[in-house]
Amino acid sequence: MKSEYEVIIIGGGPAGLTAGLYTARGRLSSLLVERGMLGEQIANIVQLENYPGFPEGIDGFELGQLMHRQATRFGLETLMADATGVKLMGEKKVVTTTAGEFIAKGVIIATGTIRRKLGIRGEEEFTGKGVSYCATCDAPFFTQKPVAIVGGDNAAVTEALHLAKFASKVTLIHRRDQLRISRVLKEKVSAEPKIEMLRNTAVDEIAGTAVVSQLKLHNVTNDETSALGVAGVFISIGLRPNTDFIKGVLSPDEAGQIVTNEKMETAVPGIFAAGDVRSNSAKQAITAAGDGATAAIYAERFLGG
Repeated sequence: MKSEYEVIIIGGGPAGLTAGLYTARGRLSSLLVERGMLGEQIANIVQLENYPGFPEGIDGFELGQLMHRQATRFGLETLMADATGVKLMGEKKVVTTTAGEFIAKGVIIATGTIRRKLGIRGEEEFTGKGVSYCATCDAPFFTQKPVAIVGGDNAAVTEALHLAKFASKVTLIHRRDQLRISRVLKEKVSAEPKIEMLRNTAVDEIAGTAVVSQLKLHNVTNDETSALGVAGVFISIGLRPNTDFIKGVLSPDEAGQIVTNEKMETAVPGIFAAGDVRSNSAKQAITAAGDGATAAIYAERFLGG
């Protein structure tokens, strides 16, 4: 693998993969850096029903693999590593990763979002031992076992429905009185007998010995405490922009997102941002892909292509 490219793309979700397709097809030497699964958040969606071109829907993991295969066909190189920093070196940019440093004239940041944590006792201790942040990844480990999922939005309910295919029972815990979900999901969750809801409830502690066995709860309206026996708990309480590594080079907004113009240009010439990581993103797979294409087109123009 080379140490210098014309464009480095950080993030392998729909935005990054589409950007890689466009830059590689435009004959720019391109490196994509991804720290986890190709497809990123969409890889956790079992049935993606609103991505154009797939009338029956498509598995998100499969879509990510297809997008990557299409981009690599044109010469996109891929590095599985974590980007830890970006620094300026004259007109060039140095991207620091867990696999070394790489240099480029243009950088496209498409790192999307990462899962928020509850920040309670037992969460770190039992991560990988009953605490999970990915139902698509880990649901089969809990076949015919009781589990809980914490959250109350579309993502949480979608994961609860997936868990119901494996678990003996799924308890959906939400600290508010009402779920914030679409009508379609309301119909689906109401029709699933394995899912039970605990509203106005917060998790105080995740407990167990070698693995998770119990959640300690309290009702936020009357402060009554209770315990729930489970074999696992899935955390789905929202996402935050993955922008920690660019602080000092760019200044994210109050929400931690990167500010861009309509060309996906940031305040630093030659650095672009695309997808869920940027401010005012619609946070949809299809709009992220559009952002990636836009960023790549203007990155190519910036490089004089």
